Amino acid sequence: MSDIAQLRNDFPALDQHIEGNPLVYLDSGATSQKPQTVIDEINRFYAKNNANVHRGLHTLSEQATLNYEKVREKIANFLSVNATEIVWTSGATESINLVAAGLTQHLLQDDIILITALEHHANIVPWQQLAQRTNAKLEVIPVNAQGVIDTAQAINKIAQLQPKVFACSHASNTLGNIQEVEKLIAKAKEFGAVTLIDGAQAFLHLRPNLKALDCDFYVLSAHKALGPTGLGVLYGKYDLLNSLPVYQTGGEMIKQVSFEETTFRDAPAKFEPGTPNISAVLGFGAALDYLSTIDFATMHHYEQSLFKYLVKQLSQIEGIKLYGDLENNIGTVSFTYKSEHHYDFAMLLNSYGIAVRSGHHCTQPLMQTLNLNGTIRVSLAFYNNKTDIDRFIDALHNCIALIEG
Repeated sequence: MSDIAQLRNDFPALDQHIEGNPLVYLDSGATSQKPQTVIDEINRFYAKNNANVHRGLHTLSEQATLNYEKVREKIANFLSVNATEIVWTSGATESINLVAAGLTQHLLQDDIILITALEHHANIVPWQQLAQRTNAKLEVIPVNAQGVIDTAQAINKIAQLQPKVFACSHASNTLGNIQEVEKLIAKAKEFGAVTLIDGAQAFLHLRPNLKALDCDFYVLSAHKALGPTGLGVLYGKYDLLNSLPVYQTGGEMIKQVSFEETTFRDAPAKFEPGTPNISAVLGFGAALDYLSTIDFATMHHYEQSLFKYLVKQLSQIEGIKLYGDLENNIGTVSFTYKSEHHYDFAMLLNSYGIAVRSGHHCTQPLMQTLNLNGTIRVSLAFYNNKTDIDRFIDALHNCIALIEG
């Protein structure tokens, strides 16, 4: 545990003051902080090795290309898949859109696209658009009043609807719930469904083995896992991935161009037109190297101990209502206080140096289901500690006192 606690020192953004108070960063669900090694790698690229990839024969270009493709291999190894099954995108959002656009030819009228009530807008709207293009039907697995999916009921719904596409978050961005995606994927595949898992929140905390999950597609964003913004990963089983039509066109992803006809390269290149976000890829490579030095079991135990401590402290405050699955959770807590507005708490907490998220968290349908206009969200990572939580709880008490007058 002491080694995990020391890792906090690797994150320079945490060593600052807000409104005269030490920063307490509890918004890792929105974006994680970056270790110095990631920042250094990005700076090194622009200071020493800046060149385009896949295009030049000079030393800088060849080295940039080598390093860039090494990161593709790193993330593939991290996920227990093949490098040819990894596509670089701008984020999890683009990854989902790419798949949803590509599946247009896969669906017929009245086919079922099945998602859950927990989904981020990015895992709702692309499927809505696909349903509109194909006259398919979008169906939703419900949650209970606490915001939790009953896995047995979900499996029954899959069997009842027999969807052609099943998309689900590995962990909820709003509530932190960890879904039993292995069981849901297995049931969906019994009916030949194409399965996509949104791993944007889960990747940092769960280190998924995609070979074991056996989903067709898995998406994630680098910035939620210590890496830079503007970079995403799309994993796809190769034959299915390669069967999708091109999503965008331009240079680098073509075999041959004439004024009469263009032919395209195979995946993953066919989905990567133009100059990529090279520095972000290299920065993400540094993030993966950093994560590889941390024993996952130790990290997971540490994060869960913080989460349980946070839940215990919040549960002792009269008027606080917690939502979500508090047993199977990545370390995210959503709560309300009586009928007070979440925005007021976020603003007041910031005056104490506490960074939390408030609002609907890009899950408006979930908020409507829970009859809420929003929540206060605290999302933890391994660089947090009990002092962060204690400062947050103290500040929360002060905010409640101010609001209550």
